[in-house]
Amino acid sequence: MRLFVGLLFIGFFSFFTAPEFTDWGGYNGGDNRNHFSPLTQINVSNVKNLKLAWSYSSGGADTVNQTTQIQCNPIIIQGVLYGVSAGSQAFALDAKSGREIWKTAIQEKTPSMNSRGVAFYSSLGQRSKIFFGYGSYLFALDAKTGKPVETFGEKGKINLLEGIRRPGSDDYTVLNTPISIYKNTLIVGTRVSESAPALLGDIRAFDAKTGRLIWTFHTIPKPGEYGYKTWEKNNYKSVGGANNWMGMAVDSKRGIVFVPTGSAAFDFYGGNRKGDNLFANCLLALDIRTGKRLWHFQTVHHDIWDRDIPAPPNLFTITQNGKKRDVVSILSKLGFMFVFDRVTGKPIFPIEER
Repeated sequence: MRLFVGLLFIGFFSFFTAPEFTDWGGYNGGDNRNHFSPLTQINVSNVKNLKLAWSYSSGGADTVNQTTQIQCNPIIIQGVLYGVSAGSQAFALDAKSGREIWKTAIQEKTPSMNSRGVAFYSSLGQRSKIFFGYGSYLFALDAKTGKPVETFGEKGKINLLEGIRRPGSDDYTVLNTPISIYKNTLIVGTRVSESAPALLGDIRAFDAKTGRLIWTFHTIPKPGEYGYKTWEKNNYKSVGGANNWMGMAVDSKRGIVFVPTGSAAFDFYGGNRKGDNLFANCLLALDIRTGKRLWHFQTVHHDIWDRDIPAPPNLFTITQNGKKRDVVSILSKLGFMFVFDRVTGKPIFPIEER
């Protein structure tokens, strides 16, 4: 049943874009993650007339134990639909006919996790790429063939486990949500364990062409870094989490990435990490060029209830006092929506802490 629902979702995109294709260029619609499409062909008056145009069986479903799902938000680029199967394989389809163009057959020993999709990258003088998470690996695939781009990382992939281990940590990390891209920079966060042995939740940037690490932002600060004093002395060695598992949003005009973070681990006990615990449970605004923090807002200080931010930020423009303002919003498990000026981090609506 889970597989069937996923296939209907993918089929829906064939309705949504026919007959004249308009790109759905990224996860949740694009860099701003606002789920918006300008298409008007389908509306409340004619949606009842929709009929099946085509269906595609992506394969890989565990129909016995029902441990697999299709969670991906497919993207459409110039008439090609890219998605991820229940078996965590990336595929490309002709969006008009449903014909399979390519499908990966990756076999890596890595933790499994349902994938929410892929990211598309193009640059002058280069073949376009699909960036795709398979367990703890970030793959760069040729968008036309689905083959790994061997000039990226180690023969087309990066092991994201490397660089986030700490003493006593486990090895569980998966790239469950598509990465964000700004020019030639990939910004990456991963899911890690919510138990005590969790890996570090560092936010990292990589070169889109080579896979080279550009910068790392420590969400559990090290000595001398801003926020270090909101933890116990050696927590950067003994505590993990504070990771980005829910996705990010990019202000491509300003070169800012907005990064929500999860709870520190263990997420239901904080006796070993006294303090406010920056930058867990935060919305971070980072300069993509340098990885430097521009501003932050913490939704829960010293979280011991797993009340982290469950969704990517949403970028949009409002009119306030007769003036246009570019803002970023986040939802929280507390039931609140917070809205901030993208540049200054100033709240658009007053926030009262209790």
